[in-house]
Amino acid sequence: MTIPVILASGSPSRRRVLYDAGIMPTIRVSSVDESGLLEAARRSEGAGLPIGRQVGLLARAKAQAVNRAYREVAEVSREATGQALVSRPLLPGPARKSGGAGGTTGGLGDQEDALTAEDLPTLLAGEGSLGSSGVGPLIIGCDSMFLFDGEIYGKPHDPQVALSRIEAFRGRQGQLWTGHCLIDFATGDMREGASCATVRFADYTDAEAEAYVATGEPLEVAGSFTLEGYGAAFIEGVEGDPHGVLGISLPLVRRLAADLGIAWEDLWNIRRGGQGARLTDHDKAAASTPPEGNVRQPGDGWVDCACGHRHWGLNGASGVLLVRRDGETGEPTAVAMQHRAVWSAQGGTWGVPGGAIADGENPVEGALRESHEEAGIDPEDIEVVGTFREDHGPWAYTTVFAFERPGRQVDLKANDDESLSVEWVPIDQVPDRRLLAAFKADWPGFRKRVETLAQEHRQG
Repeated sequence: MTIPVILASGSPSRRRVLYDAGIMPTIRVSSVDESGLLEAARRSEGAGLPIGRQVGLLARAKAQAVNRAYREVAEVSREATGQALVSRPLLPGPARKSGGAGGTTGGLGDQEDALTAEDLPTLLAGEGSLGSSGVGPLIIGCDSMFLFDGEIYGKPHDPQVALSRIEAFRGRQGQLWTGHCLIDFATGDMREGASCATVRFADYTDAEAEAYVATGEPLEVAGSFTLEGYGAAFIEGVEGDPHGVLGISLPLVRRLAADLGIAWEDLWNIRRGGQGARLTDHDKAAASTPPEGNVRQPGDGWVDCACGHRHWGLNGASGVLLVRRDGETGEPTAVAMQHRAVWSAQGGTWGVPGGAIADGENPVEGALRESHEEAGIDPEDIEVVGTFREDHGPWAYTTVFAFERPGRQVDLKANDDESLSVEWVPIDQVPDRRLLAAFKADWPGFRKRVETLAQEHRQG
C-alpha cells in the first residue's frame, strides 16, 4: 500500500528532497500568518522565544491548517447530495451511452434516457476517499530559521537585507533549525520534532556576495542562503543533517512517521530509473511548455485512451461546475469559469476549474481541491448537488455540479499559473466564450441539468 503525502509548503527545495527520496507529494501551501502567530506566542510565552520553539510552532500551524483544509474537502464530499449520472460512450451497441466531459459522442441531454443514474452519497461511500484506508494521507509541515550570533533570521525578502546578512556570515558559522510536524489525516494523530545543523561559510569576496544576491536566490529562503544552486559554492561545510539545511530532515521525518505507525517505504511512489510510478511524460499534448516552477502532482500525467485521444489524469480528472443563483428566485444566474493558461492543452479556452485527481482522492474531493487551487473556491462555501461522469474505462472525467451555499458568496481569484483569469460568467453568455471543446459539447445539456437542480434546491 502506498500512503499519499501532502506537503504543506511551496518550497521547491523541500519538494525536491522528497522527490529524490522516492516521494512525490501533493503540494498544498498553508498560507499561515507566520508573523502574527509568532507575535501572539511571544505575548503569551515571553519575548525570548527559543528558535526551536518558533520553528516548531510554525511547522505545526502549517500542518494543522492544511489538515483543516482537507477535512473541509472531505466533509463537503460526504455531504454531497443528488444523483451521479454516468455515461460510458465507448461501450458498443445498446449499452452505448451519450458523451460527457470528453465530448466524444455529444453532450448530456442528447440521450438522457440512455444514461445510468446512481445515488451520489451511496456511490461516494463505496469509493476510496481521503482517510478511508484507515491511514494517511500523511501531512507534513515544516519551517526553517537561521541562528547567528544569538539572532534569529528568517527570509530576508529584500536584496539589501540579504546582502548585509551574507556579508556578516562570511568566514563564520551559524545554526539552521527546521521544525517538522506530521499529521496522519485518517486518525488525526500528530508527531513533532526539530532538526539542527551547523553551517560554515566560506571567506567569499564582496563582489561574490553581491553577485549571489543579484541572482535572487537568497531572498526567499531562511537565513538568506541555500545549500544548492548558486549558494552551494559559498558553504564550506555542514555538521549535522544536511537535508535539514535544505528544509526537511528525511531521517527525522522517517522517525516521526514510524511513531505514527507508518513505514517509510510505504511513502515511496516513484520508481527509480528516471520515471515516476505515478507520472507519465506526455507533455507534448500541451500547447507549449509549462512555466518554470509549475508543480507536478501525484496523479498528473497523460492516459492514451481507446477513444483515440489522450486524456489528462492518471487517476482520471474532475472539475467543479459552480453556479450562482438569484437570492430571491433561486434561478441560476452565473457560472464560475476559468480562462485556461495558453501553455495548457487547448490553451486560451474557457472551462470549469479542475484537473487530475490525486492519489487517495475520490472525484468530488479532487474537484474541490483543484477548484480551490485554480480559482480560490473554498469548499465550505459551496454544496455539491450532483455529478456527471463520462467513463472511458481506463479513464473518466467527473463534472461536479455545485451551488453557493445560502448566505455565502464565492470571490473567485486565479490562485496558480494554470489560469489566465477566473470569472463569474452570466449563464446566458457562457456560449459566447471560446469554450474548451468538451465543455462546449456538453454545455447545452449541463445548462438543462443546472436549471432542473436549481428548481429542486430553491432557496428560502
